[in-house]
Amino acid sequence: MQDGGPESATRTPGTDPTAGAAEPVTTPGWEPDVLPGFEQRTLRLAPDFEGEVDTTLVRPVPPAPDEAARPDVGVDLLYVHGWTDYFFQTHLADFWERLGVRFHALDLRKYGRSLRPHHTPGFVTRLETYDEDLEAALATIGHGRDDRTDRRLVLMGHSTGGLILSLWAAHHPGRAAALVLNSPWLEFQTRKVGRRVLEPGVRAHAALAPRSHLVNVDQGFYVRSISRRYEGAWDVDPAWRPDDGWRATPAWLSAIFDGHEEVALGLDLDVPVLVMLSTRTVRPVRWSPEMLRADTVLDVEGIAERAARLGRLVTIARIEGALHDVTLSAPDVRAVVRHETERWFRAYVPTRPPAPEPAPEAPWWRRLFGSARERSAGWDA
Repeated sequence: MQDGGPESATRTPGTDPTAGAAEPVTTPGWEPDVLPGFEQRTLRLAPDFEGEVDTTLVRPVPPAPDEAARPDVGVDLLYVHGWTDYFFQTHLADFWERLGVRFHALDLRKYGRSLRPHHTPGFVTRLETYDEDLEAALATIGHGRDDRTDRRLVLMGHSTGGLILSLWAAHHPGRAAALVLNSPWLEFQTRKVGRRVLEPGVRAHAALAPRSHLVNVDQGFYVRSISRRYEGAWDVDPAWRPDDGWRATPAWLSAIFDGHEEVALGLDLDVPVLVMLSTRTVRPVRWSPEMLRADTVLDVEGIAERAARLGRLVTIARIEGALHDVTLSAPDVRAVVRHETERWFRAYVPTRPPAPEPAPEAPWWRRLFGSARERSAGWDA
């Protein structure tokens, strides 16, 4: 989350992102990503009724043997995106890596890098389906069910990804050391009362036509606030994040309602949780410059209320001027996000100190005879 300008994340569908560039160095099992300086690994999952299904892990390319080692505090982080989204926030990876945290991001099945022509974008009927994606990713980075490691795991989720990870952490206690939530979708925009009104019709629709399309209320204002093609500052791939989003399906929305109901009952998470939210919501009715400094997607007051019930140790940071993805906000706002995240991380996530620089080798005579002080101490003993 550095200042200094957003990094490029544009991919032209059907083109080779490495064409004309030097041959990248990658780790076996990994291949160059569409983001310069990153690599990706496709993880095959069990097929579903639509056919083959994958999930895609992304990480910064590790330093070559002749390059300086990065700091390492013994913490690994897995980031999960939101609805109609994918990982492109390279500045977020840079932020965590500078803290000594090993950063990984996951494009869930039927999103972004994992979206295939035969898929209904983003379609699932249960949020627990994503457990397979998460377990495949965690096993790859050394945090599988049977792995024994002294490295700590931090989970970070944005919007729907925050809902998915909150539920996963509640269902798998002891696996993660901490949870970072960036505008998590913990409650429906109309809150519980509105959800109760809509739910019977949505569930009936899901039973009759689970993959039919609901009315799309997204007018593209959020993408307009973040995309460099409009008023925003970031390169966003319209093939993976359409301006008007995807049309939701009733079966998927039913799964979201199930997740919201579980959160409403309380998750009792046993790990420290950081929740970052904008201070206000601007309803996406008509475009206005206010949308460049507010959440236009979620009801932040309803989310803040739900966030307080996530667990025993929850820190809620309300960020003035923040967008729905707080890490994509204006530079002055991102500076606050960086500060609050780092302060919370250093307070609540146990780390190991970075390895010290090797001391210069002592001269041969000192190694052979020791110093006068050492000889005197040995004699006196």
